[in-house]
Amino acid sequence: MELREYLSIRRAYNLVRQEADAPERLTFSEFAILCRLDVSGGSLRTSDIAEYQGSLRPTMTHRTKHLSTLGFIERLKGDVDKRNVVCQITDEGRAAVQALCSRTCAMIPTGQALSRVAPDRMRRYVDAMGSINCMSGELILIGLLGYGFESCSVTDLVGGLGLLQPTVSMSVSSLVEEGFLRRVQLDSAPRSARVALTDKGLEVARTLGSQIEALVIRRKPRQG
Repeated sequence: MELREYLSIRRAYNLVRQEADAPERLTFSEFAILCRLDVSGGSLRTSDIAEYQGSLRPTMTHRTKHLSTLGFIERLKGDVDKRNVVCQITDEGRAAVQALCSRTCAMIPTGQALSRVAPDRMRRYVDAMGSINCMSGELILIGLLGYGFESCSVTDLVGGLGLLQPTVSMSVSSLVEEGFLRRVQLDSAPRSARVALTDKGLEVARTLGSQIEALVIRRKPRQG
């Protein structure tokens, strides 16, 4: 998978997510769980989903309980090991996958990566992308790398990543404090606050970029 494709989908879904009412708002990881269940045939053990997303059990329990509360999945006790819960997608969950994939496709502007991708193919992209957990801070780092910015403003990042301005501002401040970004000023715009990757931030961005480029998008099985 190309980095620009990853960023295109994440930006589009961030915009879709902002339109949802707070109780029904899914994180990208939760959206990916639904896509994984749908692509995989309907049901998976929570331990398998946790391994797929590289998440701890409490985190996965929280995510699947939220999806269950919304009626998108059912959490069932395992037949052999009662401690292991099996998650099964519901008809409402399949409908949510279709709707979210269609809306995400519609949010990608013409000319941007994957602007002509179909919803079913989008579902497979999101399924693959769910194995890499990129929060807002990591998105900012790979955004700077993927979009080829030498430096950019908070406004640039908001537009390029589809994140809310307060989220970007807080993440940027943390990244600067931790040494992943540095603040720069341009002679042409001395009052414009801009940021750029440090060597430390570039290393992290390249590592994440390599993981993203190694993702393989599963194809739809051929019929007959």
